[in-house]
Amino acid sequence: IRREWSQMFYARVWLPDAVEAWKPAELTKDYTPGDRALCLQLEDGTNLEHKIDPQTNSLPPLRNPDILVGENDLTALSYLHEPAVLHNLKVRFVESKIIYTYCGIVLVAINPYESIPIYDHDIINAYSGQNMGDMDPHIFAVAEEAYKQMARDQRNQSIIVSGESGAGKTVSAKYAMRYFATVSGSSSEANVEERVLASSPIMEAIGNAKTTRNDNSSRFGKYIEIGFDKNYHIIGANMRTYLLEKSRVVFQATEERNYHIFYQLCASSHLPEFKPLQLGNADDFHCTNQGGSPVIQGVDDAKEMCSTRKAFSLLGINETYQMDLFQILAALLHLGNVEVEERSADSSTILPDNSHLTVFCELMGVAYQDMSHWLCHRKLKTATETYVKPLSKVHAVNARDALAKHIYAKLFSWIVDHINEALRSAVKQHSFIGVLDIYGFETFHINSFEQFCINYANEKLQQQFNMHVFKLEQEEYMKEEIPWTLIDFYDNHPCINLIEAKMGVLDLLDEECKMPKGSDDTWAQKLYNTFLKKSDLFDKPRMSNKAFIILHFADKVEYQCEGFLEKNKDTVNEEQIIVLKLSKFDLLLELFSDEEKPAGSLTSRSKMTRPVQAQRDHKKTVGTQFRNSLHLLMETLNGTTPHYVRCIKPNDLKSPFMMDPMRAVQQLRACGVLETIRISAAGFPSRWTYQEFFNRYRVLMKLKDILSDRKQTCRNVLEKWVQDQDKYQFGKSKIFFRAGQVAYLEKLRSDKLKKACVRIQKTIRCWLTRKRYLRMRQAAITIQKNTRGYQARCLVAFLRRTRAAVIIQKNQRMLVARRRYQQQRSASITMQRLLRAYQARQTYHKLLYEHKVLTIQRWVRGWLARRRCRRSLRAVVYLQSCVRRMAARRELRKLRVEARSVEHFKKLNVGMENKIMQLQRKVDEQHKENRELSERLRTVERSRAAESERLGGEVERLRVAEEESRVKADGVPSLLEQLSFLRQELETTREEKEAIQVEARSYRVDTEKVVSELNENNRSLITEKDDMNQLIEEQRQQISKAQAKVGMQLESDIREERDHYQSLLSEYTRLKERHADLKEEMTISVITNKPGLRRTDSNYSSNESEGTPSSESAEGRHSSDAVDMSVLLKLQRRVTELEQDKQTLQRHLDKREEAQQDQVKNAEKQRTAGRAELDLEALKRQELESENKRLKTNLAELRQSLTSTSSPGPGSAPYNVLLEQLNSSNEELEVRKEEVLLLRSHMVRQEVLKHNKVGGSSPKRSTPDYHKLNEDGELWLAYDGLKETNSLLVSQLQVQDRRHEEEVEELREEVLRVREENRQQQQFLSQSLLLPQEARIEASLHHEITRLTSDNLDLMEQQEKQDKMIRKLKKQLKVYVKRVEEYEAGGQMERVAPGPEPRSPVGITRKERDFQGMLEYRRGDESKLLKSLVLKPRGVAVNFLPGLPAYILFMCLRHADYSNDDQRVSVLLNSTINSIKGVIKVKRGDDFETVSFWLANTCRFLHCLKQYSGEEAFVKNNTPRQNEHCLCNFDLSEYRQVFSDLAIQNYQQLVRCMEEALQPMIVPGMLEHENFQGVLGSKPTGLRKRTSSCPGEAVYTVDSILQQLSLFHATLIQHDVDPELIKQGVMQQFYIICSVTLNNLLLRKDMCSWSKGLQIRYNVWQLEEWLEEKGLPDCGAKEMLEPLIQAAQLLQVKKKTEEDAQALCTMCSALTTLQIVKVLTLYTPVIEFEERVSISFIRTIQALLKGRVESPLLLMDTKKIFSVTFPFTHSPLALETIQIPSSLNLGFLTRV
Repeated sequence: IRREWSQMFYARVWLPDAVEAWKPAELTKDYTPGDRALCLQLEDGTNLEHKIDPQTNSLPPLRNPDILVGENDLTALSYLHEPAVLHNLKVRFVESKIIYTYCGIVLVAINPYESIPIYDHDIINAYSGQNMGDMDPHIFAVAEEAYKQMARDQRNQSIIVSGESGAGKTVSAKYAMRYFATVSGSSSEANVEERVLASSPIMEAIGNAKTTRNDNSSRFGKYIEIGFDKNYHIIGANMRTYLLEKSRVVFQATEERNYHIFYQLCASSHLPEFKPLQLGNADDFHCTNQGGSPVIQGVDDAKEMCSTRKAFSLLGINETYQMDLFQILAALLHLGNVEVEERSADSSTILPDNSHLTVFCELMGVAYQDMSHWLCHRKLKTATETYVKPLSKVHAVNARDALAKHIYAKLFSWIVDHINEALRSAVKQHSFIGVLDIYGFETFHINSFEQFCINYANEKLQQQFNMHVFKLEQEEYMKEEIPWTLIDFYDNHPCINLIEAKMGVLDLLDEECKMPKGSDDTWAQKLYNTFLKKSDLFDKPRMSNKAFIILHFADKVEYQCEGFLEKNKDTVNEEQIIVLKLSKFDLLLELFSDEEKPAGSLTSRSKMTRPVQAQRDHKKTVGTQFRNSLHLLMETLNGTTPHYVRCIKPNDLKSPFMMDPMRAVQQLRACGVLETIRISAAGFPSRWTYQEFFNRYRVLMKLKDILSDRKQTCRNVLEKWVQDQDKYQFGKSKIFFRAGQVAYLEKLRSDKLKKACVRIQKTIRCWLTRKRYLRMRQAAITIQKNTRGYQARCLVAFLRRTRAAVIIQKNQRMLVARRRYQQQRSASITMQRLLRAYQARQTYHKLLYEHKVLTIQRWVRGWLARRRCRRSLRAVVYLQSCVRRMAARRELRKLRVEARSVEHFKKLNVGMENKIMQLQRKVDEQHKENRELSERLRTVERSRAAESERLGGEVERLRVAEEESRVKADGVPSLLEQLSFLRQELETTREEKEAIQVEARSYRVDTEKVVSELNENNRSLITEKDDMNQLIEEQRQQISKAQAKVGMQLESDIREERDHYQSLLSEYTRLKERHADLKEEMTISVITNKPGLRRTDSNYSSNESEGTPSSESAEGRHSSDAVDMSVLLKLQRRVTELEQDKQTLQRHLDKREEAQQDQVKNAEKQRTAGRAELDLEALKRQELESENKRLKTNLAELRQSLTSTSSPGPGSAPYNVLLEQLNSSNEELEVRKEEVLLLRSHMVRQEVLKHNKVGGSSPKRSTPDYHKLNEDGELWLAYDGLKETNSLLVSQLQVQDRRHEEEVEELREEVLRVREENRQQQQFLSQSLLLPQEARIEASLHHEITRLTSDNLDLMEQQEKQDKMIRKLKKQLKVYVKRVEEYEAGGQMERVAPGPEPRSPVGITRKERDFQGMLEYRRGDESKLLKSLVLKPRGVAVNFLPGLPAYILFMCLRHADYSNDDQRVSVLLNSTINSIKGVIKVKRGDDFETVSFWLANTCRFLHCLKQYSGEEAFVKNNTPRQNEHCLCNFDLSEYRQVFSDLAIQNYQQLVRCMEEALQPMIVPGMLEHENFQGVLGSKPTGLRKRTSSCPGEAVYTVDSILQQLSLFHATLIQHDVDPELIKQGVMQQFYIICSVTLNNLLLRKDMCSWSKGLQIRYNVWQLEEWLEEKGLPDCGAKEMLEPLIQAAQLLQVKKKTEEDAQALCTMCSALTTLQIVKVLTLYTPVIEFEERVSISFIRTIQALLKGRVESPLLLMDTKKIFSVTFPFTHSPLALETIQIPSSLNLGFLTRV
């Protein structure tokens, strides 16, 4: 150190201080060996002289360079001593708000006393899988290290958490267990990790209490073993507790509380279930009101009670047991309120009516008399007799309190046992991780038995800790093969022997407890006599004979002997226990059941001479029990690999982020941190790899010193600069330095850099000065040139102004004279013009009046004539209708007479044939009459139509007349106004003419004033116009902004809905797969339970859903979501319901198939019976074909007309076309009806002739026998046919009459409506004439708008009706076309089958086959098809057409649709969905090529379903041939949604594959790898990465990331993935890169530096260049990198002034406030020229960003998957041109 001092000029040192522990100072005078004093200056400027002790000659400890301050690991400091450790912790805790720091193998955790966001699930995911040295210190890093070592080394682990009360031990242990529960999960038993975590609130309720140091202090120690199986999943846990503070049940100090559970009970006393406990406020009970602080700020005891009860239920303790527990706890509260009255000095009593004792006895189920008696008495046994002794009041109260403590201890043990039972697993435990939460070293003003046991336990733990640290340190030296000497460390074995050895403190205490008259004083004297002169670690206080002092490893502690014996005995009155055992309360009996066994053993020994002594020997003291349990704990810890967490309490005021140096130093000494530092400092604390040393100190080397061998280069440099060989050692892979050597090397490096900086500054300043001189010279020349030019321009301007003034004067005088002349001339012309205009208007008004009179007369006469014409026409129409009605009735009577005559002829039965012929003629006549009636009806319709048209024309003319009258009426007031105005103007003109000569001069002045006013008005109007234009422009901009904002809001809403849907889809998929996995596990467990079978590992899970998304693959131990059993039961119930629905649908399908078969049989029968009609049907088919063509033509015309007009309505072209087509359809229908009647009569006639031929025996024609002819009723059939014909005609006439009446009624309604409108128009016109002109215009506009709106609504309704009709006709047309095609196929088969064979063979020529783009397959071949397609993705993707499987599947689907086989369609689609799910999720879900291949094919199949659906939005780009291939029978829109969901699942799986491939590359490539070797350098941290899970890891760079991205991109292009989908995938990749990089940056202090920001920006630039190279600059990937870019800029910008803060806030828009503050807090200078960010600057940033609305999370969500869309992509490929390769083995498919 003296050599280092001699090398340090103006060195900085640490001086001891009574308040701050250590204070910094700087040497102001050079130190030379032999000086007796040091001249120092404090930071506040105070100068002082520090004396050097002449005996020790020790110098103050040196301070580390500023660049080493704030390190993650204390052992990385160059100078390792107490002040350096304290200062480093203070800087990290107070300034950087970092609570965790490494100290070698120890994690130092400082309690922040406020909630900080560093324990979320995203933080857990960030630390999962990371090496301990790669991330900032954290409790999660220690937990991850323990978990990895357990898996790698196959060795049990322990995490030892220690510290004094209030340091945060319980919270640290809780977070460690939460980490294990999150990253491992459970294997087979559901919710094991939840039960493990649920034990914490229970143990906190019954074992934690408020103390003066901590609001939630653990008053017991616990060791929790978390068990794991072979797959390292949590299977259970076990808890061991140590030294519960029972005295707190009956006594609490000021400002302290009892255990939380009592206050939770009192806070919940109002609940109905707690009414029988008779509880109240906590202040009412002696056990809870002694501390005077029953409430903890910020804690709701009632809510905590709900959490406790929920935890009890989760651990399997039912409501009955819970209420029994609460009943015992309530009884303890009442027992504490039992008052003991003093009867005499040696006796006491309890009043008979003590209410609290009564409640206690009722709750405990014991007798009041017995309990009250034994609370005040005790039984004494001697060798000969037994007698009862009364107790004094003090002893009775002590007995009452002892009973309460005993019961609570029993209850505590019972709860712990049941928790262990609930956490115990039937599966064999493979390994475990123990978490020890135990009290730290304690020293108070008064220390008793509890503090003695606690410090004894800490001595044992410190011994184990020292041995472990020493072992690790020596192993490191041996591993690197460097010479080492034995390191001396503090061994506390003598102190432990003093306590636990034979005849030690504990043995003497137990011996004194066995003495009949043993007391604390006698025990103290034994201690003095035994250890005072024999042990240096034992001492006696000077002023006390009832205390002793033990020198522990941390400090001297004085213990008061009072109470040691009583607490060690832990006695309770046995008679009270017997009374409790007589209770009928089951839980109470269960608590004391363990005491039955000792009692029984005593009974068996009753024959012995000393039963009392035997019972006393049987019971162990508290000290002995604690020593045994401590030995067991140490054996467990020695069998595991320990990990240490030391919790520090920064201050006693519980102030957040405030450190008391003296308290911190005291705890650092007590917890062993300084011992670790001392052991490290004794050896070689600083360790560097050769490459790190070379990169850091390359500036100390010259070019000739750099060799290819890095070891030799480093060796040469060290030998050159450090002469003392003992200051460093060369290992196999590292260089080891003594303390202070790194600081010395840093000084050398800093000096070298300073010299280089000075030279650079000199050169730059010279260049800047010369540049400034040249700029000034050029500026002077420019100024001279511009000055001279300015003077010349001023002279020219003066000459020009003089000449211009002369010209202006000349023109102004001329202008004044000319203006005077023009004014006089204008006045004369104006007078003449007004006079002539008045005369012309008089003449015009006279002519106009005469014209209006003639017009009115003409219209009135025309209206009278039209009225007469309408009346006459109405009368003629009425007469015609009457005459026609009479003629129709006459014809009807004739028909009836003829019908009766036909019946008469039938009776006569004579001349039947002639009569039949007559009847036939009559039928013909009837047909003719029907036609005539039809013609008449058409005539009437035409006349009605003509009349309606005429009425419509009349209405139109009325409207025109109305408009004209309206216009004219509007003009009348204006003409009147003009007339009055002209009259007034004439009078004014006369007056002006008379006064014009008098007022000529004044007129000139007034004119000039008017002109000026007009000019001003003009200017004001122009200004107003500009203002209005500006206002309009502003409003337009506001409207556009509002529209843009609304559009963006809608887009964001749509995006959120899509994200929500896809997240729900992903969650649904995960639950489905979880259900499938659980189902498989249940099946496997059932199989494994059978004899002779073994369980085999399988990751395959079948997908049973049809048309619904299946589950996604399990994600190993990272999936922490547990499935509730209720959810599992619901899923099973849902599966059962779906199976039942499936069976029901199958039954319905079978019934439908049977019905179809029956229909086919009936059709066959009908076809066999009606062969006589085939010829006629063939002819009808041809007519139907022609009719079909005509209908298609009409439909095309209708479409064309509809598309040509935007608003069809009555009278428009589309409406007329549709009306004509309907009329023609009606006519055609009538013709068809007549043809049907003729065919029916013809068939009857044919049947009659057939019967005649069969019945005639002679070939000659004979006279027909009409009786025989009518024998079978043929005549009746003919007569019935005629009747049906007549009734049909009558019904047709009635229908036509009804239609006619409806049309007439509609026309009448139309006329009424027009009249009503006319009336309203007239009324509106009359009203508007009374209004002023502006109001009239506004009213007319409002009326017109209302009318147009109503018309528009009517037209829209008509258009909707027409659209519905068109769609309906389209569907009917498709059905008819299909039926015609089926009928054609059936007719051809029927015609071909029975035909006779040709006499001579006919040659058959094969035509060229026209393929329809379909593939035919047999039913049941779906599995073969999918097996051939799905299992060969690579060959198909590489060698054949992209998307070939999708095209093949769709062509098969087309054939199933063409065959109208819905079952085949459903089977094919569902099988396809399940096969793709099986490949993606089970077989090759981690193969990027496979997932991308099936994503491309799924999207292509989805696009085919859209392209060939027939929907107009998708078929507009199709060719006519492709439109012919559209699906015709089934609407598969629902399956499109299913395939869209399947594509979403494939995309999400693709993202996971990309994430798995990129995850190991991102951090090394983007952060750790240095692209500029030796330029940026690394900070000299010397951090030792303790263990590496992957020792052979590959070195990744940003080029590795780019290569992987290129591979992804090439694979997607090769598989013909949609370009938009590729863009979305690239955007997701860049988001993954940004989120992972930024999260690691936020959790790694060593990465937050200026040089690292430069490296990040360079890496981001390379990513952007890759986007440009691939043609993806606008895909949105650059925006994903914006947070990372801003974080890199944040590391590089200036961070000092308030302007810098404002610029920084504006720049970092993509970062949250937490992220910005975190980066600024972690910012660490790599070189000493950089400066740390001040706390004031960080507070300024927080104030500026206070109002920002943002996410409260620190880290980005690395698992986030953006919502994906699949825009439709049209395929120009024709289906009929696709060829199936033979290598696919699809020979069973046939092209159609």
